[in-house]
Amino acid sequence: MSNIFSKYLTGDKVIWVITILLSLFSLLIVYSSTSQLSYKFRDGNTEAYILKHALILGGGFLLMIYIHKFKINYFSRLSQIGIIISVILLMLVLVMPNGGKAASRWLFGFQPSDMAKISLIVYLARQLSVNKEQLKVFKVLVIKIMLPIALICGLILPADLSTALMLFAVSMVLVFVSNVSIKHIGAIFGLAIIGFSLLLLLGTVFPKMLPRVPTWTSRISSFVKGDETENAADKNYQTDIAKAGIALGGLQGTGPSKSTVKNILPSAWADFIFAIFIEEYGSILGGLTLILLYLIILYRVIVIAKTSKSDFGSYLAFGLGFSIVFQAFLNMGVSVNLLPVTGQPLPMISMGGTSILFTSISLALILSVSKDIVTNEPDKKKADYAS
Repeated sequence: MSNIFSKYLTGDKVIWVITILLSLFSLLIVYSSTSQLSYKFRDGNTEAYILKHALILGGGFLLMIYIHKFKINYFSRLSQIGIIISVILLMLVLVMPNGGKAASRWLFGFQPSDMAKISLIVYLARQLSVNKEQLKVFKVLVIKIMLPIALICGLILPADLSTALMLFAVSMVLVFVSNVSIKHIGAIFGLAIIGFSLLLLLGTVFPKMLPRVPTWTSRISSFVKGDETENAADKNYQTDIAKAGIALGGLQGTGPSKSTVKNILPSAWADFIFAIFIEEYGSILGGLTLILLYLIILYRVIVIAKTSKSDFGSYLAFGLGFSIVFQAFLNMGVSVNLLPVTGQPLPMISMGGTSILFTSISLALILSVSKDIVTNEPDKKKADYAS
């Protein structure tokens, strides 16, 4: 085992172990939660879904092994191209026909927003490290940092509000931990709130401009008002079923593949997979274990960020790691009804191709930074890594 780690799985061993554990948990719960899909589309053949899911997890793991071997300065250079490609793909999503739906998140079989999340965070890590002193000037901060954030989040927003807001929050946390003035960050937040409020107002007055505004307001209203909202039983159906599954699981769980709500809960294999996991494995073994694993990832990326020999590596590791953990807690918060429905998958657990592959890429970049801590020369200048 030690030979495998030293030869193929270099970098932070804890993150490697947690990735393997999450993948194994994912195989178990996806096999159980896809019974609804299998009877609906494949005459009960659950093996077809679990085989596809296993291949995607395996592909993601191979990506991690390959990508984490690169030096981190390569990712800095690629981010400049990645941000441009992301903008083009996100614009294509907005203009491509979507079969009459209000919005589409897909293009050529994958979600460009997943690529855009990584590209933006890596690009911000580069800009925050290369332009550390210049960013003290508010005009430079707006041009080099806020314009890319506004552009990417603005292009994602019409089809996927939750991803846009999550990416904006992650970006602002990354800016906060850098050398940027608190006064400037406060001004940016103020401008963002004003801009988003105007956007919602325009979407209300001109529904064709932002057709998903009614869906956003309906979800927030249903979450805030609960059973008091109109047609509460229909609007809160998903969360009510998820809560029922969690209650049935209790502390110990019903046992593997013995969930009773997986066959009636929409997106049991994706958005609400945490509820199924708790029902089958209990709040202690299931829920707390997953929460602990994600918290350990957060702890490890903080350690990696603090010990990295470059500012770029620090921002890169923390930004990507925080993004993964933040998304995880958003998904879990929805399942236990602490947050309104967002549609965010549980990283490395939920079934889904692009989500798993791009999460694997994020983990690979974090591992590259952790590997770099050990292998880089002690006298290497920090700025060299982002050049």
